[in-house]
Amino acid sequence: MRPYLSVIIPCYNEEKNLKRGVLREVDNYLKKQDYLSEVFISDDGSTDSSLEIVEKFTKSNPRFRLLKNKHAGKPFALKAGLIKAKGEIVLFTDMDQSAPITEIERLLPWFKKEFDLVIGSRGKERKRFLWYRKIISWGFRNFRRAILLKEITDTQCGFKALNRKAAIFRKMQIFKQEKETAGWRVGAWDVEMLFVAEKLGFKTKELLVSWEDRDVIGGKKKDFVKESKEMLLEILRVKINDWQGKYEK
Repeated sequence: MRPYLSVIIPCYNEEKNLKRGVLREVDNYLKKQDYLSEVFISDDGSTDSSLEIVEKFTKSNPRFRLLKNKHAGKPFALKAGLIKAKGEIVLFTDMDQSAPITEIERLLPWFKKEFDLVIGSRGKERKRFLWYRKIISWGFRNFRRAILLKEITDTQCGFKALNRKAAIFRKMQIFKQEKETAGWRVGAWDVEMLFVAEKLGFKTKELLVSWEDRDVIGGKKKDFVKESKEMLLEILRVKINDWQGKYEK
């Protein structure tokens, strides 16, 4: 039978999170639900022991599957999972479970109200959110809202669900071609996805979810200033693509 929910968890050097037992937490929750589900751990070329840990876990937990990808960044890890997903609803969630899997209960009812995307918002009072990241986040959010998606507060929350029938990804332009990268890579993929959804007339619901920044970085090297600059440039590219009519139906 086709699963109702597909969960996609990107993975890049996540051994510290994995050793905390996050996959067991996800499995314990899902097996109690009255719907079928599947979980894809989409690895983004990890260089630590993440693959070994996940492979061992999947052998005894058939709900979970490991996808091995070259290191091209989080967007392509999510895309790889989306290609394999068979569920009616697809959930993107981070390995650190800053928003726990149980928050899906807030999102699912909105699909029955004919929303196509339901996205989490982390709110203003985020736990363990470092001061310099607050400044970067504030600048990014205000720049983005001046150009795109004025009605959406938080485009970067890692907890998002969508109806798999929503044909959004074929229209996305910035992340069409996969290429190997160095270090942590996220980009403005979420922004382009939400903007394309808006352009195509899909309904998006944003709602507050429980969120606690775990900051269990492990082997991931993050340069938040560099990443923010790249994201700002990509937002401008989305705007230029829109001017050029690349997102039209």
